[in-house]
Amino acid sequence: MKFNHKEITGAIFDLDSTLLDSHDVWSRIDRDFLGKRGFPVPDDYVDQITPMGFGEAADYTIQRFSLQETKEEVMAEWNRMAHDAYAYDVQLRAGVKDLLQRMQEEGVRMAVATSNTEELFVPCLERNGIAHYFEAFTEVKEVLRGKGFPDIYLRSAEKIGCRPEQCVVFEDLIPAVKAAGSAKFYTVGVCEPAWGYPESEMRAVSDCYIHEIYEALALINT
Repeated sequence: MKFNHKEITGAIFDLDSTLLDSHDVWSRIDRDFLGKRGFPVPDDYVDQITPMGFGEAADYTIQRFSLQETKEEVMAEWNRMAHDAYAYDVQLRAGVKDLLQRMQEEGVRMAVATSNTEELFVPCLERNGIAHYFEAFTEVKEVLRGKGFPDIYLRSAEKIGCRPEQCVVFEDLIPAVKAAGSAKFYTVGVCEPAWGYPESEMRAVSDCYIHEIYEALALINT
């Protein structure tokens, strides 16, 4: 299937590791945050927290490691640790600007659906020159459930005035791709090597699979 502006009128993008090359930032934060408290990063920790919103991930971390901090204190520390990286260092994945520009030319309305927080991602998108492409931003905290469920994609589609079957969702997490697909969105699975997903598994749950964002240019009809 190719994008056709008469059929696909909306696009919803995950942010971290899809639009932004930011995986290393959060790996370092996990390592430093838990290491400061005497814990290694468990093998399953990232898989558990990645689909969650910030607050849910903080609650999970406090409970799992029996921390004494409040959710607000944990979130504040994570934000402090990430602030400079997002403000000054995090870059776009290859081909992001070209794809967004092409979609804009085709009249596709675009939104971001993210587990990140506005105070981090807005300065990053503005510095990288892509904030103006998006009509809406939806954070996981705005909906009842995390990215293992379609809530955030449905809310994003509502914001840009599109039905799910009119929207394409770009995601790098298998649970997120499954969730979007369950709500009739057209899904593009984006490879993030750090997750270690076998390509066959991502292809099995996605309508389309790409290694890099710029490959999606070939899917857009002229």
